[in-house]
Amino acid sequence: MYPSAMDYARDGGTALIPTRFVWPYGGRIVYLSGTFTGWSQWPMAPVEGCPTVFQTVCSVPPGYHQYKFIVDGEWRHDENQPFVSGSLGTVNTVLLARESDYLPAVLSAQIPPSSNMDVDNQAFQRLVRVSDVALPDDASRISQSDLDISRHRISAVLSTHSAYELLPGSSKVIALDVDLPVKQAFHILHEQGIPMAPLWDFSRAQFVGVLSALDFILIMRELGNHGSNLTEEELETHTISAWKEAKSYLSRQANELGKSAPRRLVWSGPDNSLKDVALEILQTGVATVPIIHSPAQDGSYPQLLYLASLSEILKHICRYFKHSPESLPILQLPIGAVPLGTWVPKIGDPNRQPLAMLRPTASLNAALNLLVQAQVSAIPIVDDNDSLLDIYSRSDITALAKDKIYTHINLEEMSIHQALQLAEEPYATSGLSSQKCHMCLRSDSLHEVMERLSRPGVRRVVVVEAGSKRVEGIISVGDIFKFLLG
Repeated sequence: MYPSAMDYARDGGTALIPTRFVWPYGGRIVYLSGTFTGWSQWPMAPVEGCPTVFQTVCSVPPGYHQYKFIVDGEWRHDENQPFVSGSLGTVNTVLLARESDYLPAVLSAQIPPSSNMDVDNQAFQRLVRVSDVALPDDASRISQSDLDISRHRISAVLSTHSAYELLPGSSKVIALDVDLPVKQAFHILHEQGIPMAPLWDFSRAQFVGVLSALDFILIMRELGNHGSNLTEEELETHTISAWKEAKSYLSRQANELGKSAPRRLVWSGPDNSLKDVALEILQTGVATVPIIHSPAQDGSYPQLLYLASLSEILKHICRYFKHSPESLPILQLPIGAVPLGTWVPKIGDPNRQPLAMLRPTASLNAALNLLVQAQVSAIPIVDDNDSLLDIYSRSDITALAKDKIYTHINLEEMSIHQALQLAEEPYATSGLSSQKCHMCLRSDSLHEVMERLSRPGVRRVVVVEAGSKRVEGIISVGDIFKFLLG
């Protein structure tokens, strides 16, 4: 495949790049088939004087494309050109830039199937380093018309579907009484494997707020403060409502998040649109929104139906467009070409915020402070070469509730590595894997990343360099929605 940077064709205002595709391995009848042909067969002709070399020229729009060859009725790919393995088997890939961004032919690099990008040292050791050809990083590389079309279609779908459609056939929803002791409440969060729970006030007969992992982080920091009035013993009787009231004097610490914690309960009704639910989550910075049915003035209690998250709304989008991905033109763009997420700043780039990372030997106190001060929900844990080892998230703090571990640890003396081992113990004893550390490559398509983030329990993916696993960036499900909803 040899893209040409000359003589763009024009079709409805879209610049097309005449691109020569070559199959040099012989055959009697050869066709080209790819995303740019709708996977229909495009005939290729033998080169005069070279009957084993077939070629054709297609006018291809700029962007990321996949293609294969059909040689004498068999699907083939060129092992000497970039290729990936996916749902269509092994296919070749090409990123065609506009004339000003013309790229030479890239080096070959095999990328493992996108179906399993969890931390897997053996899989990554089999990789060769991706070519140093830079992928575009800013919005100017994306067709504004493609972006507008995709955003409009996603917005239309979310506006016409309701939160009721997120409700499963059966599920367990946990709410906590505000009079429950804080210690017991966090033990419940840990045992149930949930990061937060709505709070119910019997005296007012209504839901009044949520208890989250962030509350536990603030409590742990307060316990570690030698001037604190809150002791370990008090947690035995200190209720959630008492903590929420006392939390006002910690407002300065809570406001390190860059904004005041919401004072009202953030919730949605089952008839609210999915777009309204997504915007509510983005605007308030909460992880989940309780779906509550508020009955009319008949004296009955409000009903907690479900806890909705952005991951589930993203799953709805992926399911809706599963059989018509072409209707969202931006889906095949590599994430390195999409302006979303947090990336390691390039040398001389003052506009990007640094990506928060820590070594496994760093103290747990440093991790908790960074989670609050850096306004992040997770921190990549890396070695001396910045290669990914694990990830520490806010929800991991609830592991300290097991067997009252928090009562006999020192936050400065416990390392992140030790804290992560505590978080993994429930999975180790059950023979399961938490699979909480998910990776991708910057060459993976936006569609692949969206599919991964729509899976249960996956809230972020870490972008790593092939082979070395050096951290290049991190993309959360919130980043996806900020981009998709504009």
